[in-house]
Formats: sequence, C-alpha cells, structure tokens
Amino acid sequence: MRVERAVDAYLRHVTIERGLSDHTVAAYRRDLAAYGEWLAERGIDDTNEVSAAILAEFAAERASADPPPAASSLARLQSSVRGLHRFLAREGHADDDPAQRLRPPKQPRRLPKALSIEQVERLLQAPPAEEPLGIRDRALLELLYATGARVSEAVGLDVDDLAHGDVVRLRGKGSKERIVPVGSYARAAVDAYLTRVRPDLATRGTASPKLFLGARGRPLSRQSAWLVIQSAAERTQLSAHVSPHTLRHSFATHLLQGGADVRVVQELLGHASVATTQIYTHVTVDTLRDIYATSHPRAR
Repeated sequence: MRVERAVDAYLRHVTIERGLSDHTVAAYRRDLAAYGEWLAERGIDDTNEVSAAILAEFAAERASADPPPAASSLARLQSSVRGLHRFLAREGHADDDPAQRLRPPKQPRRLPKALSIEQVERLLQAPPAEEPLGIRDRALLELLYATGARVSEAVGLDVDDLAHGDVVRLRGKGSKERIVPVGSYARAAVDAYLTRVRPDLATRGTASPKLFLGARGRPLSRQSAWLVIQSAAERTQLSAHVSPHTLRHSFATHLLQGGADVRVVQELLGHASVATTQIYTHVTVDTLRDIYATSHPRAR
C-alpha cells in the first residue's frame, strides 16, 4: 500500500474505531506526515518496502537530530509509527510488521508537581468573588480540584452531567466515562455559578448545554480555562509552580496523603492502569522521608 493511503487508513481507524480524541489524532497525523516525508526522501512510497533496518535508521536519525528532540516527543513519534505498521499487518495490507522490534527511548521519570493544601486554598480563592466571571472561575477551579478532572474534561461538561447530586460524569480519553464525587465546597461554588452567572451568559450566545460558558456565551475553550488557572496563579504568586495539570496532580497527591487506596485514586483519575497512578505514591513516600528526616532524633 502506498504510504499516503496507509496513513489515511490508519488515521480513520484510530478516529472511528478506537475513538481517539481530535487532539491525539492530530498528533498522530503530524508524526506520520514527518515519517512519510522521510521515506519519500529515500524514494520509498510503498509500505511493503519498509524494513526493520530502515525503521532503525529512521529512529536513530531522529534521536540524533540537532537540537535533540525531547524524549517524550521521540517516544510519541515512534509510537505513531509502530501503530501504523501494526495496523497494516493486522489488516492484511502488509506481509509482516517491521516495527515490532522498534523500542521507544527510555524517558526520565518525572514526578508530578503538586501544590500544598494551603497553596491550593489560596489558588481557589484567587478569582474575585464579587465579579460574575470570578464566580465562574471559582466554580471551575473548585471543580478541577474536587474531581481531579483534566481541563479538557471540565470544559467538556454539560449541565446535565452535574444533575445527579453530589457526583459528576466525566468523559476521559477515548470517550471513556467515569463517575466522580463532588465535595460540598465545589458543589456550592458550581451552584452559585449556575444560579447567579450562567443564565446571563447563556443569553449572550446560541443555546449550549455546556456547563462553563465564556463572556460571549460560547462554551469555554481549553485555552480559556488555562488562562483562568494562570490568572489565579499570578494573583497568588504561584505562577512558576502551576500548569494545566497542577490541580489534578494535587488532587491525587492529597488523597494518597490522606490515606486513600491507590486503586481508588486510579478509578477517580480515570487511569487505565494502576501503574500510571503509582507515580503519585513516590511523591507521598518522598514527603514521608522528608518528615522523617526532620522529625526523628536519630534520622541524621
């Protein structure tokens, strides 16, 4: 199969059959476009001409680029290529899978950065409570910390997703749904937004079922939600420590520090594997080690 046709078929597969998000599919498309250009430069336009040796050359050349790519970017690129060739072999478009021995680069283990409880409280109180958009922003921040939702999951919420009392229905990666409890603080903040602010915002734009709306009545975008978080961080002088995932990391870390079971946290975060969640246990162990070192009389 010609490379271009193969890539199109694979992208249709991950979009329709696997239900991957638009963001993920766009990343695959960029990676495979770069791979297709590399093959074209070598006169290869048929996927059956690709061998394990050619793929090894591709991986080595990308890894030695100047400036060197981030390990995460290189790993994602190789994952895209492996997925393409695995798909072609499984669907009978190729005699074998030349990428089955292609191994991603080892990535440095990055511990998630979490805020302290006191820092989170300052962040949540940063939006001005007397302003309509400040009430909305507080509701967004409280909900992110209360549920551990990704920013994309929060802005994707419909009003009806909160219609079940003290729980919320979140739609995660691959359109997988999960039910997560909502604490009293977040529920009060969201109720204040729903009764005092959202009705007016809704009249400014076309009717939308989305929970969070912008100043013009349109659904709040991920970028706008990120600006809300960044603005709150700047108000509390925490901007150097806050990223779009910070409240999610803090949610998980504080639950584990409070004694929650790692598998419960896995379910709340929507992780497919507990191994992904266990990175947070390293954070809590580090905290225990620090407390031990400063508190035990014979620790040092």
